[in-house]
Amino acid sequence: MSERAHSRRLDRRRFLGYSGAGAAAVMLGTGWWDTIAYSAPRLPGNPFTLGVASGDPGPGSVVLWTRLAVDPFAQDGLGGMPNATYPVQYQVATDERFANVVKAGTVFASPELGYSVHPEVHGLQPGRHYWYRFRFRNLLSPVGRTRTAPAPGTMPDSFSFAVASCQSYHGGHYTAFQRMAEEDLDLVLHLGDYIYEESYGFSTDHDGNPIPDYMLGECFDLTAYRLQYSLYKSDRHLQAAHAACAWITTFDDHEVEDGWMADASKPDTEPDQDPAVFRQRKAAAFQAMYENLPLRHNQMPAGPDIRVHRRIPYGDLADFTMLDTRQYRSERDGRLDPDSTMLGGKQREWLLDGFAASRARWQLIGNQVPMAQLDRDPDEQAESWFADSWDAYVVERDLVLTGAYQRAVENLVVVTGDRHSNYLMDLKADYADPDSPVVGTEIVGTSISSNRDGADMLPVGEGYLLANPHMKFCNFQRGYCRVTVTPDELVNDFRVLPYISRPDAPISTRASFVVENGRPGADHA
Repeated sequence: MSERAHSRRLDRRRFLGYSGAGAAAVMLGTGWWDTIAYSAPRLPGNPFTLGVASGDPGPGSVVLWTRLAVDPFAQDGLGGMPNATYPVQYQVATDERFANVVKAGTVFASPELGYSVHPEVHGLQPGRHYWYRFRFRNLLSPVGRTRTAPAPGTMPDSFSFAVASCQSYHGGHYTAFQRMAEEDLDLVLHLGDYIYEESYGFSTDHDGNPIPDYMLGECFDLTAYRLQYSLYKSDRHLQAAHAACAWITTFDDHEVEDGWMADASKPDTEPDQDPAVFRQRKAAAFQAMYENLPLRHNQMPAGPDIRVHRRIPYGDLADFTMLDTRQYRSERDGRLDPDSTMLGGKQREWLLDGFAASRARWQLIGNQVPMAQLDRDPDEQAESWFADSWDAYVVERDLVLTGAYQRAVENLVVVTGDRHSNYLMDLKADYADPDSPVVGTEIVGTSISSNRDGADMLPVGEGYLLANPHMKFCNFQRGYCRVTVTPDELVNDFRVLPYISRPDAPISTRASFVVENGRPGADHA
C-alpha cells in the first residue's frame, strides 16, 4: 500500500473509530472530549476562518464540513496550523441557539487532508431544518443551517434551490452569493468552476487586503490548489451562502485546468503536458477540492480519479442526477462521430437506467456544459458550434435525449453552468429533424463573477435567438437561478445583478419561466 493510501485509510479509521466515542462522551458528560482537546497544541488564532458548510442531504443524514486554518494564506498551504492532529467537535441542533442538541461527535483534522473534516451525521429526521457548529477547545465556528431530504415515498409541497457556477475571484465581487444567502433556499446546486486555476491581474482580495505574490499565477501542485481554495473561501459572502443551506456540487474544468478532459491537458490548444504529469496535477486538484467542499467519504479521490456522478433523491418530488462530463470525455473526430462520448459508456448507461428506475416526479440533471443545440451563426447556410459543449457530441446527446423520451420521462429539466450567460432552451431528441419532439427543458445559469459586469443583451445574443428557434431566452448579466419545484410545476427565476465590479449591487428577477407537470418545454411565467 502506498504511503498516501495508508494515511487516507488511517484518517478514515480515525473518523469512524472516534466519532461515535466522542458523541457518547459529549452526551454522557464524561469529559473524554475535553481531555483530548486540551492535550492538542494550542493555536495562535481562530481556526474557523474559512467558515462551515453542509452538503449532499439524505432523508436522515447530511455531511458537514469545516477546515482549520489560523492563517489561510500561509505559504505552505496548510493554514498556519502546527503539525499535529486536532480533535474537532461538532454539534447538530433543532434550534439555532443549540438548546436542543440531537447529535454530537468528534472528528480529527490532520495535515494529510489539509486539516479539513467531513463528519457524516446520521439518524436525523427527514425533511427538517437543523443548525450545526464546530468547536476546538473554547473556540466556536460560525453556525450553519441545513435541511435533510424528505423521506422516500413522500411528496413535499415544494422546495427551492439556487444554481451557481463560474466564480472567478478576480472577475468581481461575490454579490450573487450575498443575495443568495438572503433567500430562503433549501439547496444550492453548484455546477463547477468553483475556483479558477489561474490568478493574474489583481493584488488584493475582495475587501481590499493585499494578496501575497506567491498566491498569484497558475496552480500545478497541491500547495497551490490549497491556497487558491483559501483565497476563494475567505470571501465572507461565499461563506454566508454555504452556511445558509446544504450544497450539492460537481466540477467542470477550471478546478483542474481550462479545457482538460480525461487525461489530456488542454487537448484543443496545448497538447504538450505529459499524461503522467497531468495525472499528478489532477490528483492534487481533486484532493484540494475534496478538502474544501462538503463531500461525503465516498467522494474522496483516489489519486487522479474521483467519482462525483451520483443521484440524490428528494422524496418522490425530484431526483438530482449529477453528471461528470470531464473525466470520461473522449476526443472526437467530428460532431457526428458515433464513438465520441461526454459521459463514457458506464456513466451513460447509469444515467439511462436511472430514468427507468426513478419514481420521482421531476428529473433534475446537474450538467456542466450546454446540452441543447446552440448554433452561433444566424445565417441559415452556415453553422458555428461551441467545441466545449454537447454540440460536439451529437450522437451521444441524441442517445441520452431519445432514451429519456423512450423511457417516458415527462419532466426532464437539465440545469447547466459554464457559459457565463442565462439561456432557456427546449431539449429535442433530434435537432436535425424539425418534427422531433420536445423532451425537456434546459436552464443554463449565468456566472457568479466570471466575465465581469456583463450586459442584459449583447449583439451575439440576438444572433443566438435567430439561429435557434428552440431558445426562448438569452441574457449576459451576472447572478444565479432560483428554482422552485412543486408537484404541479417548476418555476425558474433568472436573478441578475447590474454590476459586480463594485460591491453591494441589488438583485432583481430578469425573467421567469414555468414548466408544467407532464408538459415538456417552458413558457414565460
